[in-house]
Amino acid sequence: MADKVMVIIGAGPGIGLSTAKRFGKEGYTIALVARDEDRLLEAVDGLEELDIEAESFYANAFSNESLKAAIKYVHDLYGRIDILMYNAYTFRQGPPTELDPADLLNDLQVDAVGALASVQAALPFMEEGCTILLTGGVLGVKPMKNFASVSVGKAAMRILAMTLHQELKSKGIYVGTLTINGFVKPDTYFSPDNIAEKMYEMAVARDGVEWTFDRK
Repeated sequence: MADKVMVIIGAGPGIGLSTAKRFGKEGYTIALVARDEDRLLEAVDGLEELDIEAESFYANAFSNESLKAAIKYVHDLYGRIDILMYNAYTFRQGPPTELDPADLLNDLQVDAVGALASVQAALPFMEEGCTILLTGGVLGVKPMKNFASVSVGKAAMRILAMTLHQELKSKGIYVGTLTINGFVKPDTYFSPDNIAEKMYEMAVARDGVEWTFDRK
């Protein structure tokens, strides 16, 4: 059994992988969850080259049952879940008057509903001292008309984080969301590596539900 396990849902090549490397350096076994199996395997190979123990688990954030099954598989394999990070998101462009309600519903499933389903699935395996991290974005605080769906999704994620924090803090489970006040891009201030560092600082501090990653 692993000493400490971090589950990253939406483990893409950006924030997800950078966060896996950052926490992996601290001795966490990393469970990468995503729908692109080839990319998952490549990520696991890269982590293992850094002497980070990692495993891949297939799930699609459009399906709550898929997410629940993946989380159960993680626990069955490792016997524990210490940190759950939800990093899945959509990025549909367009103003609200041109947004198909069905598309908004689908996007909300990935952006917020999947996060709730993941938390509910992981909670039976979490105890005092465990952590839940949700990747937020500035559009959830300062919406933009041409990113209506993303704005709604990130706002829902932000509120979900706050209400989860209110509910779970009495149980000693920390819930935090990192609001990224810019567009993520490698080799810039808003690089995945810099964001991962802030995510780690938030997890260690366990102080306050919302942290903001912004230019100093």
